[in-house]
Amino acid sequence: MCGIAGIFGAPKADLGPRLQAMTQLQRHRGPDDEGVWISPDGAAGLAQTRLSILDLSASGHQPMWDHTGNFCVVFNGEIYNYLELRAQLSGYPYRSRSDTEVILAAYEQWGEDCLQRFVGMFAFLLYDRRERRLFAARDRFGVKPLYYSELRGGQVCFASEIKALHAAGLPRSPAESAWASWLAHGVSDHSADTFWAGARTLPAGHCLTVRDGRISVRRWYHFPSGELDPRPAAEVEEEYRSLIEESVRLRFRADVPVGINLSGGLDSSLLLALVQSIRGADAEVKVFSFTSGDPDYDELPWVRGMLKQTRYPLFECRITPEETAALADSVARFQDEPFGGLPTLAYAKLFETARNEGVTVLLDGQGMDEQWAGYDYYADPEAAGFVQGTKSRATRPECLMPEFAALAPPLNFPKPYPDPLRNLQYRDAFHTKIPRALRYNDRISMRASTELREPFLDHRLFETAFRQPASRKIANGTRKLLLRRIAARLAPTEVVEAPKRPVQTPQREWLRGPLREWAGERIQAACALPWFGAAAVEDHWRRFLAGGSDNSYYVWQWISAGMLATQQR
Repeated sequence: MCGIAGIFGAPKADLGPRLQAMTQLQRHRGPDDEGVWISPDGAAGLAQTRLSILDLSASGHQPMWDHTGNFCVVFNGEIYNYLELRAQLSGYPYRSRSDTEVILAAYEQWGEDCLQRFVGMFAFLLYDRRERRLFAARDRFGVKPLYYSELRGGQVCFASEIKALHAAGLPRSPAESAWASWLAHGVSDHSADTFWAGARTLPAGHCLTVRDGRISVRRWYHFPSGELDPRPAAEVEEEYRSLIEESVRLRFRADVPVGINLSGGLDSSLLLALVQSIRGADAEVKVFSFTSGDPDYDELPWVRGMLKQTRYPLFECRITPEETAALADSVARFQDEPFGGLPTLAYAKLFETARNEGVTVLLDGQGMDEQWAGYDYYADPEAAGFVQGTKSRATRPECLMPEFAALAPPLNFPKPYPDPLRNLQYRDAFHTKIPRALRYNDRISMRASTELREPFLDHRLFETAFRQPASRKIANGTRKLLLRRIAARLAPTEVVEAPKRPVQTPQREWLRGPLREWAGERIQAACALPWFGAAAVEDHWRRFLAGGSDNSYYVWQWISAGMLATQQR
């Protein structure tokens, strides 16, 4: 896990200082090592900050060259099946035990088709010195980030975080259409656009080439077609269970301690059961779970119940109202873009705790709701919204200035399937829920210099689940039906039969109570932006404080805009 950066195009004498500035701003992503390479003509440069996970020796240093001295790569992420690929590419003269070198060997052997063989999360920049050509790629679901921008003078710069693009010379100016779309519709991370003008994200499952100043982007990962799985459910269960066990086993490959993040829900409890099955109940696996101290929200009783079957130590990561304001301002600086409120802050506290306890890698249970139709709104796909567990509107577009609201492009998500349920799952997996959550989680894990691995985002699991008919996902009011059958063979009955709950934090109560003054100050700062109608915002804020809403999504949007305004002063 690392931070990567690159600048390509017209030669400039200041390439070195700019790459160093980009590297320093991403230092939290890789505090163990760093490296910079610049071509003799100054037309290309690569940089990396390293968080050492596999092959902790100096031989894992990046930028890394292949044995011919032609290909140079900087890499962020993990290729989980690198040992299998290394055996398949046994003729390559390896000089390290890292998965980074396997990327070089695979590219030398298969070219761009090597991407199809990788099981992992990755973003990398690979420079072909002879062809003067850059090749960049991002994993299937976009677990690892990669941003790029075209600068004046014909240069193209790349980085793991947007702040590094600004350090390379991109002016820091909000992209008003992205802000308008998020504030009006409640969606983000659904396209290549970001919240900052000129900064684009390479979409998940896409690759990019730069040659002679021309950028070419193409999709390399194509999700399966709409054909349903004709096999008996029992056969699917066996295959899926085998795949999920392999996925968890692969993600324990590390030369540093690996722990898990646990809530009281089905998904993370299933993850714990799989870890116990694979690693044993007496293994050295530390478990982390966040708490707010509010018994109406905390899931610690379920977590402790699961851990009774193991000797795994539990670390309870407590977040309090007193620290939330400072934590929010800190997380905002690391996120670069709006993030998900108190749940994200609580998760940030969890990664801090894990790092302090000597755990560098954490596993969590992201991805099962989108695979197996776990959200409540999947029961009525035609009327589905974006926020789990609420009935009132998530956003308040009437609080925006009309000319600003008009900047929000209409939403038009692809519908590649013949049935509305899978189209909704596809929307959440590739355009709303998962892309947004992955961005939040990457930044808060990297803020603490820890690596987050998502075993349930293995593409083989997703492809298998998406092919299942609706009757295997939702039946008689029960969601994740087939997954629950698989979990019943591994986890306690009370966990398997527990209803789906949104991430539990007392955000509404804290914003109306101990965080009221802080929130009000940030909302007032947002009203100073030309985007909002101050009177309308203040009116809805008063209604919220009086208990007039069952969600605080729109309030956190205003707070996020206020934090942007505050940081720009």
